[in-house]
Parts: sequence; C-alpha cells; structure tokens
Amino acid sequence: MSEQDHPAVAKPLPDGPPSGMIQTQRLTAALTPLDVALRLLCSDLKPVDAIEVPLEEAIGRVAAETSPLKAALPAFNTALTDGWALRASDIVGASSYSPLQLVNSPHWVEAGERLPDNCDCVLDAALVEQAGPLCQVVAESVPGQGVRRAGDDLAPGRSIAEAGRIVGSLDVLAARVAGLAHVAVRSPQVRIIDVQAADSSTASSQFIFDFAKAAGARVTISKTNGRDAASIVAAVGVETCDLLLTVGGTGGGRTDATIHAIKECGTLLAYGLAFQPGRTAAVGKIGATPVVALPGLPDQALGACLALVQPVLDMLTARLPRQKMVRPLARKISSAIGVAEIVLLKMSDQAWMPLAAGQLSLDAIINADAWLAVAGNSEGHAAGTPVGALSLREVS
Repeated sequence: MSEQDHPAVAKPLPDGPPSGMIQTQRLTAALTPLDVALRLLCSDLKPVDAIEVPLEEAIGRVAAETSPLKAALPAFNTALTDGWALRASDIVGASSYSPLQLVNSPHWVEAGERLPDNCDCVLDAALVEQAGPLCQVVAESVPGQGVRRAGDDLAPGRSIAEAGRIVGSLDVLAARVAGLAHVAVRSPQVRIIDVQAADSSTASSQFIFDFAKAAGARVTISKTNGRDAASIVAAVGVETCDLLLTVGGTGGGRTDATIHAIKECGTLLAYGLAFQPGRTAAVGKIGATPVVALPGLPDQALGACLALVQPVLDMLTARLPRQKMVRPLARKISSAIGVAEIVLLKMSDQAWMPLAAGQLSLDAIINADAWLAVAGNSEGHAAGTPVGALSLREVS
C-alpha cells in the first residue's frame, strides 16, 4: 500500500464544537503508517552537541568523539608484581642447583612502579636470596616476565570510549587509569509531561522517565494540573529541550486533550498510527523540537517508546546501530496486513518463542527477552524463520 493511501497528517479537527457539546479527539479514517510517522518526526533531526561530564556522571550516557591519547598507556615499562627488577640476559642459567651471584644489587619494585631503564624482567622475592651485601638468583627469566610494557594497555591514537556506544563502568575505569577526569558524551535534554490520569497513576510516566534515562538522556518530568488542553499547554510552557514527550490524554475520551494542546503549541504531524500497541500515539513538532504524545496505558506506552522514542533518542545521541539477535522462530507469528505490530519474544532452546503481539500483557512484558516490529505490509513470519530481535532487557 502506498503512502498516498495513508495520509501522513491527521485531518484537522473542527474549529470548535457546537454549543453545549464536549470536543473530543477523533482518529482519522486512514491511519498513518508507522514508518511515515517516524520519518516525519525525524525530519531534519541531528545529534545534539557533545558535552563534557565528570566520570561519575558518564555511566549510561552515549560517548561522543573524544581526543585520542597522545601518549601510550602506560608510557613506560612497569612492574606487574612486587619483586626484583633485573635484566634477563644477566641471569641466564641460574637455578636452585646453580645459584648465580649478582655483581650489583638488584632493584626492588612494587606493582605498577616504573622499571629502571636497564631492566626488562621482574622476579618474585623468593627467587633472589640475600646474605648481607651479597645477592644470588636461583631462577632465570625471559625479557618481559612480570612486566607490563609501554603501550600494552593503549597505544597512542586510541580513544578511551568508542563514540556512539553507551559508557560503562569499564570505560570509566580505563579513563581513570589514563588520568582523565571528564569524558565527552551526547546527552539530549528530554522533558516529560505527565497528563494527569483519572486514577492518578504514574506508572507509565515513570517508566518513560527510566526508559529515556537508560538511553543516555538528561530527563525532567512534570505533571499537569488537569487533563484539559489549557493545563497541558501551560505545562509545555516555553522551556526548551531536545525532545518533548507527553504521557496520557491521547485517546478519544471526553477528557483527552493532548492532541488539541499540541496543535495549539506547534504542528501536529500525525495522529492515529497503523500500529499496535499505541494506535492513539501522535507525533508533532514545536518549533524544531520533536514531540511524541504517548498513550497512558502501560503496554501502549511501551510500544510507542520502542517504535518512536527509541529511534529518536538514538539519532539525538548518534548511538551506534543496535545489534539484533538473529534466531529462528519456535512458533509462527501472525499479523494483520496494514498494521505494524510489536511482538515480544523469549529465548527458548536457541529459538525465539513469541509471547504476545499487538496486545501486551504485563506477564508477557516481564518475561520477554527481546522484541521486534512486524511491518504493516507483512502477514507475519512462519515457524523456523530466522528473525532479528532487539534486547528488551536494555530498556527495563
């Protein structure tokens, strides 16, 4: 089906309801394909500028390009263990049966200490016997034994953290060893507006907060004073950010007004997506800032996060492509033509076992290992078909 058959922009709502009636949000008759909505949302989107953050704040952020090391690490030969620093050629043939008398006293070094320039090995303390000023060696060695050579850790020109990869504790360890106090990251500013729910639940908004933070963003969250458009517009305010997310108020209920608020603040690009779960999600822009309006139900918020929010965050952080795990399907996946669907999968005997598609129960969500999106032009996949899935554990 062509894009012309699926309008990318929802038809405008009437200017106002007849007197005495409540204005509700209405999905267009033709839902917008997921790929079209995502393309509109990401149009002209560029990675945010890199910032320097202290090492203790870097873990979980996406690394940016960093200046390569000018010198090798370590910059000189160091001892791997405590012991005696010697030159291997001076102790050839030494053994417990034929101790070798040393002409000069050896140098004692601690682990990590620089080796004297004329030494190329380190012997354990028990292999050098001392009797007053005299020293004898009871074992021979080879060059490099007990030694970390210059450049063994990192050669000149290498970077501590690979650009586009999530900074982990091991990257921070390497940075500390290299004497760095800061690292460059790309960390977009994400604002979440929690549209007041009728039952006062904040489960979905808190999940989205954690989701964005796990993707390396700096996240703030605020709550509206009501579910009407004016309250949502007031919460949007004028504060700038790189991505604006609203949670709740996207359905066609009498108190759902998020779509009206987006239209009042900026441009509504698409409302009503050919996608499950998350059909009532919407995308728009306020100025140049991308906006994703997420449904309030947990499974629909999850689906819209995976399909819309995750790709935007990956673009803003210049994250390296996520690696798909390819396994055969243990059971077929059926999908309706015209609607893209999120499918949750669990690893079972080196195959993907489908747990849920389109409608995601909490039981399926907490037991799933990975997910994939079945395109709207597909009827699904037969059992045994190799499919590539993305980890769900990274976002939980």
